[in-house]
Amino acid sequence: MGNREELIAGAKRCLIEKGFARTTARDIASASGVSLAAIGYHFGSKDALMMRALYELIGEWGEELERALTENGAPARDPARRFESIWDRTIESFGGSAHGLWAAQLELPGLLAHNEELRAFLAGVQPEAAAGLAELFLGIDQEKDPETAHTAGSVLHALLIGVMVKWFMDPKQAPSGPDLAEGIRLIADRMAAGPAQT
Repeated sequence: MGNREELIAGAKRCLIEKGFARTTARDIASASGVSLAAIGYHFGSKDALMMRALYELIGEWGEELERALTENGAPARDPARRFESIWDRTIESFGGSAHGLWAAQLELPGLLAHNEELRAFLAGVQPEAAAGLAELFLGIDQEKDPETAHTAGSVLHALLIGVMVKWFMDPKQAPSGPDLAEGIRLIADRMAAGPAQT
């Protein structure tokens, strides 16, 4: 690996172990074995490097989840069972090997008000995040149906953030995959029924 890749790898380790806000440039230099000056040379700033590391970690988590679902014969043909299964695995990951990744993401909303670079970065990756979630959870292909992928993916992304916050507050009160599927069915049924009769 070159210095750039070593810095990303070091930033990933720091992000998982210390979080976004508590990681310093010195931490990354130490974890990667690369000089402090290399951070500015390759990424412009410590925050830009951390955002790149976070982006890659989220992508790796998605690929790992997809692989695990495929290897374990996830019920891809039944959309409801696939949805529940993916949610259950995602919720398990909050307390598992991806715990540090999710914990670091919880820091981000509090940083957005004072970090324009972070806000711009996260705004820029929103469409890709939505499309990825729409494909993962619902099998919606962004190339074939970009509008549906965006709409469904944006709702899934909001749901993911909410479920993650609930889990970190109290894992026992966080909904399960079946809870989420049933809740969405209840909401859809109620909306489809039209105005309530008084």
